[in-house]
Amino acid sequence: MTKSIQVKDGGDAVVIGLNRLQSEKDTLPAPLIGTIAARIHSQLNDLPSRGQELIDFSQSIGSPLLPHQEWLAHHALKIKPDSRWKHPVVCTVQSRQNGKTFFMKNLILMNLFEWDTKLQIGTAHRLTTSLETFRDLVSTIESNDGLCKQVKRIRWAHGSEEIETITGNRYMVKAGAAAARGISKPEVVYLDECREMKDETTWASMRYTMMAATNPQIWAISSAGDQHSLILNQLRDRGLASSIGNNDDIGYFEWSSDYSKIDDSPKFWQGVCDANPALSRTINPDNIRAVLNDPPEVVQTEVLSRWVATISSAIPMAEFQECGEEDLQLDPEKISWLGLDLSPDRRQASLVIAQKLDSDRFMVKLLHSWTNPISLDDRAVANDIAPYCRKYQVEVLAYSKRTASAVAGRLKPAGIAVTDIDGGLYGQSCDELLGAITSKRLRWHKHPNQADFVQQISSAVRLPMGDGGWIIGRRASQANVTACVAAALATHFATRPETEIDILVG
Repeated sequence: MTKSIQVKDGGDAVVIGLNRLQSEKDTLPAPLIGTIAARIHSQLNDLPSRGQELIDFSQSIGSPLLPHQEWLAHHALKIKPDSRWKHPVVCTVQSRQNGKTFFMKNLILMNLFEWDTKLQIGTAHRLTTSLETFRDLVSTIESNDGLCKQVKRIRWAHGSEEIETITGNRYMVKAGAAAARGISKPEVVYLDECREMKDETTWASMRYTMMAATNPQIWAISSAGDQHSLILNQLRDRGLASSIGNNDDIGYFEWSSDYSKIDDSPKFWQGVCDANPALSRTINPDNIRAVLNDPPEVVQTEVLSRWVATISSAIPMAEFQECGEEDLQLDPEKISWLGLDLSPDRRQASLVIAQKLDSDRFMVKLLHSWTNPISLDDRAVANDIAPYCRKYQVEVLAYSKRTASAVAGRLKPAGIAVTDIDGGLYGQSCDELLGAITSKRLRWHKHPNQADFVQQISSAVRLPMGDGGWIIGRRASQANVTACVAAALATHFATRPETEIDILVG
């Protein structure tokens, strides 16, 4: 099991703002002061650091760092005997509004005006994020005469904003997957909200354009991710390995809670302090209390800096897991309903079956999955479905015209009853699936061959529809959720009342 190393206040005997910290301890309630040192971090060392230079510069321009930012500056900016960075890749994870972007802005200014760094590039999954940082940079420069006099020009061009100093140092905003293509030797690259990077395209375009740089450094800055945060998860895996002694030059610094419950207990609030180093400094504890009734996945991610399957989860996984049974078996003699769904890119598909267990409960099971890296063959999918229709007493196969009409068109001539479920009826099916799970009327077969089904259930994202309605978002989930959608389609029929009178009054 991976272990993390916890350091109380500073690692290798570094004294950071002791007078200020003592003053804070005298005036703030001790249990609700943000923790200075990262709970999880790469192994610390005794190498010299340029962090104090950044701390002093920040003070001089009227943007002093918070105590945890001073701690981060000291440990992330260590240098080797040849003056190169000890950590060519730095990743820091903190909850929202704890000053990640503020720290990055000061570091950009330091490189522009003090460290003579010739080229820096900033990018983010959303261009608006990078532009907001750029505006803050310009605002800080324009409010400081000393910095303003060193600027040659500020260029405002959508997606290619740039600050250039009279010595030729530049900071550029670049957007999109090809952010660094055609740019020569950037020395520092900033990846803001790294959790949103779901593939390696942007990372690769940035990482490998720095190969010829003299002393390159990448900063990945983010809040906690989910299972789809590919780049951040890779960096975190490296950071966790480094924290227990693996030989890796990554600098990984994560402020997060090790307590998973949201229960207003002392352990919970200690976790809040660990995940929010700015707590009681720039974040009022009452603001934390005000959001504790928000969806648990959101609180876990945004407040406790904990990884979740997905933030806008459609299905509560704790309740779904409670619906699992190990000894469930399909009965070929029982009436069955099939749900079929194809992914929007037509590369994945799933077939799910539903059968009644008794008058109230029913079971679902993933029967078949298809994957093709280019595009599924609708005829082959239809041919695979036909044997299941012969084996079980299938009343109807439900599908979506949006994704599976070609397959359904091939099943009709074979005498297989099919019906499309889209629009409002699809929203109803999703709600019926959720209700069947929370009421424990739905049961699923707990077996290793259903692992993909569980994975897709956990990946499904809730997407608002209409006035208060919702659906399982195929594209919004950013993962294969065809089995979850197919389960909803089959559930629509499995939950139909057996008589026209479903509720008796009196």
